[in-house]
Amino acid sequence: WWKNSDGKWQWEKIIDIENEMHPEWPIPLPGVMSAILVSMDDKYLYLNNWLHGDMRQYDISDPHNPVLTGQVYMGGLLGKAPEVNGVEVAGGPQMFQLSLDGKRLYVTTSLFSTWDNQFYPEIREKGGVMLQIDCDPENGGMKVNPNFMINFGKEPNGPSRCHEARYPGGDCTSDIWL
Repeated sequence: WWKNSDGKWQWEKIIDIENEMHPEWPIPLPGVMSAILVSMDDKYLYLNNWLHGDMRQYDISDPHNPVLTGQVYMGGLLGKAPEVNGVEVAGGPQMFQLSLDGKRLYVTTSLFSTWDNQFYPEIREKGGVMLQIDCDPENGGMKVNPNFMINFGKEPNGPSRCHEARYPGGDCTSDIWL
């Protein structure tokens, strides 16, 4: 959004996530984006797609014409990445934090327990996970780090779910408590 020369607020839809067919749904499966994040250098926009199971990176150097530069799947209802780093993922990408240098994106998989239970009932027994996605802040691109996985399903007194990650000293979306 922006103000035009007359001082009136303007907006335009620049990204559209298409619905996808799912064999167990009577209607196409909609995308559910619950968070967006802009990198510290304002070059990339990151968004989650909780039901489809993907994280996306868009180059927004030209804010009116974003370009998809990275996409990875983790969990989700479409079944494109039911297992990541040897762990079956219950849920889809939900909350995320980007490192200050823009090279690491930490992603968790639980939205709200009632929604989790409705769309991903297996999360009750499996718990949630946190993954690290390696991002290329120069050329764009994303890949799941094969050496990073926090499986909250294995926590003592678990399985546990992970909603929001705090990353002290992280990007501008991190809450810093003094």
